[in-house]
Amino acid sequence: MKLSYTLDTLAASLFKYWSVKVNYQLAILEDILQNSAITTLFQPIFDISGQQILGYEALSRGPKSCVLEMPSALFSTAVYFEKISELELLCRSKAIENFVNLKLQGKLFLNVSPKTLLDPCHPKGETLHLVEHFGLAANRVVIEVTEQEKVDDGFLLLKTIGHYRKLGFSIAIDDLGAGYSGLKQWSELCPDYVKIDRYFIDHCDESVVKKEFLKSIIELAKVTNTAVIAEGIERVEELSLLEGLGIMHAQGFLLERPSQSPSTQFNSKQLQGLSFTPPSNQFDQSLVIGRLAVEHVPIDWQTRCKDAHNIFEKNKSIISLAVVNEENAPIGLLHKDQLTEVFAAPYGHALYDKRPVTALMHKQPLVVDENQPLDTVSQQITENDFDIRRHIIITRAGRYLGLAPLRDILKHITAEKIRHAQHANPLTMLPGNVAINEAIESRLRVKNGFSLAYIDLNHFKQFNDLYGYASGDSVIKLLADVTVQACKDVPSFVGHIGGDDFMVVFDNDQAVAVCNTIISNFELQSRAFFTPEHIASGGYWASNREGEKQFVPLLTLSIGVVEPDLDQCINSHQVAALATDAKKEAKRYRHSYLFVCNRRGPAPAVVRLSSDKQAV
Repeated sequence: MKLSYTLDTLAASLFKYWSVKVNYQLAILEDILQNSAITTLFQPIFDISGQQILGYEALSRGPKSCVLEMPSALFSTAVYFEKISELELLCRSKAIENFVNLKLQGKLFLNVSPKTLLDPCHPKGETLHLVEHFGLAANRVVIEVTEQEKVDDGFLLLKTIGHYRKLGFSIAIDDLGAGYSGLKQWSELCPDYVKIDRYFIDHCDESVVKKEFLKSIIELAKVTNTAVIAEGIERVEELSLLEGLGIMHAQGFLLERPSQSPSTQFNSKQLQGLSFTPPSNQFDQSLVIGRLAVEHVPIDWQTRCKDAHNIFEKNKSIISLAVVNEENAPIGLLHKDQLTEVFAAPYGHALYDKRPVTALMHKQPLVVDENQPLDTVSQQITENDFDIRRHIIITRAGRYLGLAPLRDILKHITAEKIRHAQHANPLTMLPGNVAINEAIESRLRVKNGFSLAYIDLNHFKQFNDLYGYASGDSVIKLLADVTVQACKDVPSFVGHIGGDDFMVVFDNDQAVAVCNTIISNFELQSRAFFTPEHIASGGYWASNREGEKQFVPLLTLSIGVVEPDLDQCINSHQVAALATDAKKEAKRYRHSYLFVCNRRGPAPAVVRLSSDKQAV
């Protein structure tokens, strides 16, 4: 009886405590909603390839030092009391207002719960009303749909997201990999951005599984034309791996913590000391040895031969082990077959069991940095006559990263050479149309600003007819060489469309200067293909297509340059069409001419009117 009374008293006390706590939280929540007591913090999302800020994620907080200050407590309390719709609208309003008042550039990322979107009581059109009220363009707002909540009506969510898209908003899936629907939601919503859950970022440089997951996400993003954002980055090693894998957008405490006054420039103090690799074109990314690194746990140089032998015995797939020193720098490579051979000999165990692996390891293995081109590695392998069954050691900043089987390296090189040859122009061996489109699409996908130059030879047909096809091919090769040489010191991609047409993708603002250099150098060097008489006359007489004689100037270049608007141009065909129009403008001049197009988006559609007139 006494025990029962005690339990009832305890239960009553607990219920009373719970009731007081709940009522207290409700009172605070209602006060927050009534007085708009929400603080907005902004965390930058960095474009680490373009070295600029992509945008800012808005993060809401309750009153300072209050039980509802942190978002987990704040939003869970709002859900419990069925006030999540009111709270999200308040947070959204404050975020948009503060974003505009701070005059922040780039995109504003807003977190929105799917349940709020689907709530029939949630006001419709309120987000558009807010951006219009505060003077923010809808195309600068990204709606982040969290993946951590189960959504029963997928069709209604898809319809709702479609409505946001029609209003001009972009869509992002937040916390990819942490929730209920995963890849299904990705395939159905077709987001503009996916943000990888921080679980997969945390110590990803030390996990084979996480690294493979990230690689899969990147490949899927390429296919679906989706930009990937890695959030939760807290270590330099994580950032380095992500950049090496090709993830261009990063967010996390390592770069900058959320604050009410975030950085507005890429070179903020949080980024000082971090080194960023300039973006390489997509066609050549796979030709770096680091992409083939396989993580195998190394062994310390003091490891006994007996212990190393046990490692080989436990895992039959391991045939080599890297040996490292105290700084995790590789000093040798231990091969399973050599160790097995020694132990099989009489007294082998007695002689070597307790000796360190340094006694039997290969002391001069091939060690290369992860950024070493495969061509260079292949040359080193050939020159040193390495056994095809062996591995090479791959390092990052001098520290052990992984192993790569020589056989796999050579197979990959062969496959890449075949792929390159399939898409390369046979005359110049420069990347052709497929690679050019890939280079443009990759920049559009990750929103990296770029310029595109379309280079075309003038009067080439008449020259070809007069001087012969061999001379014509030589002139095209000359133009290829001049272009590649002029672009070698700037981030760029040079491609050969075919015939006498070339395209160059520039990742900085040097397009005009480089193109002028191309014109000057080509005009000077191409004179070697003409007779002294033609050079003195500035041209020659030839028949046109109608058989009429006309004076043809010496070879010149027409170059059209465009800087496409990343929000207006959605594919490589639209960008190429812009460049083609610019090149046509340049060809209106008889001498070499560089035309820089002001138009940055696709040409407006032409509508046919009943009066048989045209209107744009």
